[in-house]
Amino acid sequence: MLPILVLSLLAKVVAGDDSSCHALSNSLALDLNQALNNTALMNSTWIPAGAKNISGTLNSVAFCEVFGAVSYPGNNSVIFEIWLPDNKAYNGRFLAVGNGGMAGIIDEYALMENLNSGYAVAGGDSGHRAADNNDGEGEDGVYIPYLRDRNQILAWIHNSISYFTPPAKSIIGAYYGSPPRHSYYKGCSTGGAQGFALAQFHPELFDGIVAGSPGNWYSHLTLSFLWNAQASQGTRLEDETTGQAVLDFVAAAVLDHCDELDGIKDGLIEDPLICDFDITTLACNSTTTSLNSTQCLTPAEATAFQKIYDGPRNSTGHSLYPGFSFGSENEILPQTSGSLSGSFTASILQNVVFRNLSYDLSTFDWDSDIALVNQRAGSLIDEISPDLSAFRARGGKLIVTQGWSDQYNAATWPIQHKEQLEEAMDGDIADWFALFMMPGGGHCGTTISHGAYAQTPQSLWSLVKWVENREAPHDMLFSGSPSGSNVTRKLCPWPETAEYVGGAPWDWSSFVCSALTQVRQ
Repeated sequence: MLPILVLSLLAKVVAGDDSSCHALSNSLALDLNQALNNTALMNSTWIPAGAKNISGTLNSVAFCEVFGAVSYPGNNSVIFEIWLPDNKAYNGRFLAVGNGGMAGIIDEYALMENLNSGYAVAGGDSGHRAADNNDGEGEDGVYIPYLRDRNQILAWIHNSISYFTPPAKSIIGAYYGSPPRHSYYKGCSTGGAQGFALAQFHPELFDGIVAGSPGNWYSHLTLSFLWNAQASQGTRLEDETTGQAVLDFVAAAVLDHCDELDGIKDGLIEDPLICDFDITTLACNSTTTSLNSTQCLTPAEATAFQKIYDGPRNSTGHSLYPGFSFGSENEILPQTSGSLSGSFTASILQNVVFRNLSYDLSTFDWDSDIALVNQRAGSLIDEISPDLSAFRARGGKLIVTQGWSDQYNAATWPIQHKEQLEEAMDGDIADWFALFMMPGGGHCGTTISHGAYAQTPQSLWSLVKWVENREAPHDMLFSGSPSGSNVTRKLCPWPETAEYVGGAPWDWSSFVCSALTQVRQ
């Protein structure tokens, strides 16, 4: 419900237009600030249609742009924006959007995309400023202030969305005269982790959540970056030019072996878990020269690939995080080159776990240091509870999307987490949780080598229909090729996969969702 004082102000504001926008930032602002605990409205501006350009996308509807700040413990604040479409365009729904990477900025591109669909949208900077934190980039040997502040690091993933959501809902109610009919959240990568944090720690806030490419086991995700870099050391996989050529060679061989397992040769592996490729078949022999050929693998490179497929393990072979799947090879240069470990892993280990900027990543002990990571980092940045019963009990719905060719996150982690949820919550969770695996899908729509294929799942619309019409998502449209080609694909709720039944191979209607008939590895 809206705060009583906000309700008393509605008659002064209700319009959802230019005049009510200016009222938010003029005399009414003081009253609203008093009503919204720990929140200050900084300004509000009416933006005519077509007047705002975010990365080449213009606002197709006029809107009221509101800036605010909400304070949280430790003399900290989350800076947030709310974009309120004009009354004619407003669809009655509130959508909060998440952050990416180390955050510190507001994702205005996500705000624009969803504003143009009629949502009242809000996003925050996650409780710290990128400008104060190495411009939002991790770096070996660099002090990252927010990672040293317990309140700020908890805000980053666990809490920041929950800080600005209640005032955002109140402002929406004041602006339009009634609260939003439904509240949704959508985020990817770090934003996917924030989605799981909302379901785990703040289940009352949202009717539905989309968590894309979720980095919700963040502490071990960063360890996987280190594992893959160490596995590649001393091989050509470290080099950004030769390494990519080797990765492309392996990816082509894997695709040739497994492409048609879904019934059609289309350049995609629908389900990499039924692919039985043997990496040793690519070993250099008497007819190939490894020193000047990227068309075979040295013994060290074959071993490196096997470690990358296996994922991080301790000395007893216990898995610490899943490995990469067949078909993702040409995407993972950021892993093998060490660029990810030199940024994300270094920052977490040096600033959070060991609190020593001189800490040498090569000394990390895959046995004794894991407990330290879990204790000092995991408790602050992981959202992996298998018990989301409170979110389920309030009627919440959660959709997870994950690309099989994600260059950052091992694709099978969301599958493993789904299995953990099923085990903890008495088996079938299909009444509130759905996972969609995306063949050829990259990380949050970005891809190195799959630009001709669909990259954008229609996850939010599927969520809205599930929440409002009780239409469980039995399939999902996958579109939005970065190359601009008119390619669509059918996504299916895992463990179902898309089976080709005839017709145009680039049309999603040529596929049906079906249960697996082959053995997964």
